[in-house]
Amino acid sequence: MSNKKDAASLLKRYLIARIPLIVLKTIETARALDMIRDVSLELVQEGWLDEKSFYAHTMSKGVYNLFTNQAVGNTGSSVLSAMDFTVKLLRQDQKLNQTMVLTGVPDISGENGDSQRILDLISLASEMYGTVIVFYNNSVWNTLQRHGLIVTLDMPDEEEMYALIKGQLDGNRSQVTIEWDDSDVKEAAATLAGVTQIEATNVMSALLAKGIVKKEDMAEVRSAKNRLFSNISGLERIDVDPAMKDVGGLKGLRDWLDEKKELLKPEKKEVMKKLHLQPPRGILLVGVPGCGKSMSAKAISASWKLPLYRLDFATAQGSYVGQSEQQLKDALTTAENVAPCILWIDEIEKGLSGAGSSNDGGVSTRMVGQFLFWLQECKKSVFVVATANDVSMLPSELLRRGRFDELFFVDLPTADERKDILSLYFKKYLHLDFASNEAFAEHIVKITEGFTGADLESAVRELAYHTVAQPGLVLDEEEISSTFSNVVPLSKTSPEKINNIRNWGKERAVPASGRPIGEEALPSRAAPSVRRVLIRHKEV
Repeated sequence: MSNKKDAASLLKRYLIARIPLIVLKTIETARALDMIRDVSLELVQEGWLDEKSFYAHTMSKGVYNLFTNQAVGNTGSSVLSAMDFTVKLLRQDQKLNQTMVLTGVPDISGENGDSQRILDLISLASEMYGTVIVFYNNSVWNTLQRHGLIVTLDMPDEEEMYALIKGQLDGNRSQVTIEWDDSDVKEAAATLAGVTQIEATNVMSALLAKGIVKKEDMAEVRSAKNRLFSNISGLERIDVDPAMKDVGGLKGLRDWLDEKKELLKPEKKEVMKKLHLQPPRGILLVGVPGCGKSMSAKAISASWKLPLYRLDFATAQGSYVGQSEQQLKDALTTAENVAPCILWIDEIEKGLSGAGSSNDGGVSTRMVGQFLFWLQECKKSVFVVATANDVSMLPSELLRRGRFDELFFVDLPTADERKDILSLYFKKYLHLDFASNEAFAEHIVKITEGFTGADLESAVRELAYHTVAQPGLVLDEEEISSTFSNVVPLSKTSPEKINNIRNWGKERAVPASGRPIGEEALPSRAAPSVRRVLIRHKEV
C-alpha cells in the first residue's frame, strides 16, 4: 500500500470522526487537493456527508466548492477572507458538518495573532461538527495542535510513481512510439521515487515530446533526477566517469558487488518485498591507505549506474545545541529522497571519532546513534559505502554485525593485482599495452612489491607528464624502471602501521582481494634506496 493510500485512509477516518483540525503535512498542494477530492467523493457516495459541504481555498482561486470547482461569492483571495467565510458558514448560517481546506495559512509554528485566530476558528468548528484541513509542512503551535491530528503525505513512492508513469505513457501511445516494456516502467518508477508528482510528470513529458521513447532514454531519466537534486543541503554530488567501473584487483569485493547488483532489477525487488527483505544497506571498507577504498565507491556508482553523493560528517557539525543532529538528519533524509543512489562516507572515523567522549558534549555519540539507527531502519535504496583508514578510531557500535552488509579489508595489491592495475593505468594515461613485453611487465611487477594502487598510479602519471612535456620522448625500459624505482611506498616508510592494520583486519574483515590478508609480504628494509631527482634537459 502506497503512502498516498495510507494518508487517504487516515484522512477519511478523521473526516468521518469530524476531527476539528487536520494538519496535512505536504509540499504538493495540487496532489493533496486531488487526494482530498477523492476522499470527499467516497464520503458523499457512502452517505456520510453532502457534496455541498466541502470547500477549499487557494490564493489564486479564493474560496470554491471542492466538487464543482465554482467560486463561492465575493470572498476575496486572502486566507483571512476564507476564514471569515468559514465563520459565517458555521456561526451565522448554523450549518453543520462543513469542511474547509486552507492551503496557504500564515505562520502557525508559535503563538501569534494568526495562530490565535485559527484556534478560535477550530473551537467554533468543534461546536458545529466542522473540520478545517490546514496545509502546513512545519511544526504547529502546541496549543493549536492539541485540538487536532496530523496526516502526512510524503512524495510518491515506487507504487504510486509506477501508476503515474504508466498512465502517462499509455495515454500517449496513439501518438508517440514507446519502446519501453513493463520492466522499464518499473525501473523509471524506482528512479523517480522521491521526487514530486509534477517533477516526474515534467520529466516524462520531456521524453514524450521527442516523439519516441527509447530504451536508452532511461539514462535521461536518471540524469533528470540528478539535475533536480544538484544542489542539496548536506550532500555533495560527485560526478563519476563511466570508465571508473573498471578497477584493477579486489576480485572478492567485485564478485560480492556483482551479486548485489542483481538485486537492483525490478523483478528481484518484488521478490525481496514479498520476503520482507530490505535493500542492501552497504559496506564498510577498511585497510591500507591508497589501495582503492575511495575509488571503489566511484566504481560501484559507475557499474550500477546510480548517482554518487558524498556525506561529510565534519560539515554536518554545527555550533549550536542540536544543530549537528538536525543537519545530519536533513542530509540522510535528502539521501532517501534521491534514492536509488550510492552514499559515500569517506574516512568515516574522522567524523565519528569523538563518540564516547565528553569533549564535545556528547554530540558525536548522538550522531553515531542517529546514523546507525538510520542505517538499520532505512527502507529506501540507499547503498552506503563507508571508508576508514585508522581503524582504531572506529566506534565499536559501527562494527556490529548487521550494521553494514559486509566489512571488507583492502590490503596492498598482490602481484596479479598490481599487473591488472598497471595495465589499466598504462592504457589510460600512456595508451600502451603493459603486458606486450611479458618479461619486462613481470620485472615492473616485481620491483613494485609493497606499492599501493595510488603509488602505481602516481608513477604511471609521472611518465605521462614526461611524454606531454617532451613531445617525441620515447619511454624505454630504463626510463620506466627508473621512475618506479624512485617511488618510496608507504610499506617502506610505515611498515609497523600496515602490520597493525592487517592484524586488526585478519580477525574482523573479509579480504577484498579474495586472498588471505597479509599474503603479500612487506618489502625488506635491509637496503635503503636513495631517491634521485628526475629532471630531464632538452638537448640544444
